[in-house]
Amino acid sequence: MKKILLLSLFLFANLMFAQDKILTKNGKITFEASVPAFEEVKAKNEGVTCIINTKTGEIASLAMVKGFRFKIALMEEHFNENYIESDKYPKATFKGMIDNFDYAKVTKEGKTYTIRGKMELHGKSKDITITATLKKTAAGLSLVSNFTVNTDDFDIDIPSVVSKKVSKKVNVTLDFNLKYHQQ
Repeated sequence: MKKILLLSLFLFANLMFAQDKILTKNGKITFEASVPAFEEVKAKNEGVTCIINTKTGEIASLAMVKGFRFKIALMEEHFNENYIESDKYPKATFKGMIDNFDYAKVTKEGKTYTIRGKMELHGKSKDITITATLKKTAAGLSLVSNFTVNTDDFDIDIPSVVSKKVSKKVNVTLDFNLKYHQQ
């Protein structure tokens, strides 16, 4: 009987802990570094992990760099080998806090929040601040954001031969649908 009670308490505690976190393993990040009058430089990664602690507002995200897909295979190859060096720097991460986050006050209509944290890409870290719209969903939470990063901040060199065709200012779009996860 003691074993059953102890096991039940352990499972209940584990369930309660899991309820403080929502996550996705198939979030979407799209980036675009296109320049007008030249070929589109755009990629999407649909296997991004993001987790939010609903009690504290802590947020963390991980994208495997080789998960970004381009329309043109050669562009993808150049991105991985020459620009981002994905064998040497295989992941991009973000860790931060959602300012004034109160999960109970997030509605189905959505609310704009400021998120501050540290982005790591290409072996370099940069403090960034973005805004995001968070909405409650039936399963958890939707997070959508658009922001810009500069390739120079992450020591990503754009070769002079293509420097007129690729923007140093990269537009990034996040689309995450986070859900409660049972362990």
